[in-house]
Amino acid sequence: MDLRQLEIFCAVIAAGSLTLAARQTGRSQSAVTRMVQELEAQLGFALFDRNGPRITPTERALLFHDEVERSLAGLRAIEERAAALAREEGARLDIVAAPALASGLVPAALGRLGTCLPHRISLTSQPAGEVVRALLDRRAHLGFASLPLEHRGLDLHWIGESHCVAVLPAGHPLAAQERVALRDLAGQRLITLADPHRQFRRHIDAALAGAGSRPPSLMVVNASLNAIMAARTGLGVALIDPVTAVGVPVEGVMARPIDVTIPYFWGVATPAAHPPSPAAQAVITAAAEAAAMLPGFIQHPPQALARLMAPEDLAP
Repeated sequence: MDLRQLEIFCAVIAAGSLTLAARQTGRSQSAVTRMVQELEAQLGFALFDRNGPRITPTERALLFHDEVERSLAGLRAIEERAAALAREEGARLDIVAAPALASGLVPAALGRLGTCLPHRISLTSQPAGEVVRALLDRRAHLGFASLPLEHRGLDLHWIGESHCVAVLPAGHPLAAQERVALRDLAGQRLITLADPHRQFRRHIDAALAGAGSRPPSLMVVNASLNAIMAARTGLGVALIDPVTAVGVPVEGVMARPIDVTIPYFWGVATPAAHPPSPAAQAVITAAAEAAAMLPGFIQHPPQALARLMAPEDLAP
């Protein structure tokens, strides 16, 4: 397959029309149409359903697009690295992190390094599962993700632990308390994270069940910052990780500890058999220093993973 065909295919997907894709890529519409048709002939299946001037990606096209985007991103990284080498620039550092860690911890760690940072840094926010995949595919040098984070293709450097907090609107009656009791949330709409397969969400569900605090209604979001903004507008009380609550201050809300210790665990990893560069190692160390600001922070060694992943009762 021709690289130009793949780039045009992605441009058409992004633009939603052949005409706009042609304008954005500086090609004629006939050239764009021809390259899409040639790509379809090589693949053996249709990429778009055509209805007059309107086109809609087929299901196969969307699946194919995911693979093409990853491949093109890798090629762009190669091109950028080659150009940097030609300019005799230093190494780059690609970091991928779960949203809470990408916004609340990694920038704080990078800020500690000052002029010691590499010439080029990229920080990408991805769901925890995609963090693992990016490291396995060698699309990132360093990753931060909530547990579980165990794969033979990864080297785990350390595990962080902190405690869940409640985030409330500043005028909420419970915001005046130094510590929020879970039983006091019984009549409140709760805002929590969507993924039940991550360890943190399971701990939250277990704590609520143990306190007999089944919420009358529940709002589920895919990122802790979304939960904070929902709480800010009065939609409910957010139970979230402390990394976002402490690391990303938002006016109009208050973060309060709760009376049950709900642990939030995350890990720092690199691709296996690929020792971290001095820059990556510096970020690994700085992240542990930055995390010291979090409530109840404990830095665990990688060997503690099995113990931390074992089911256990939540302590009052």
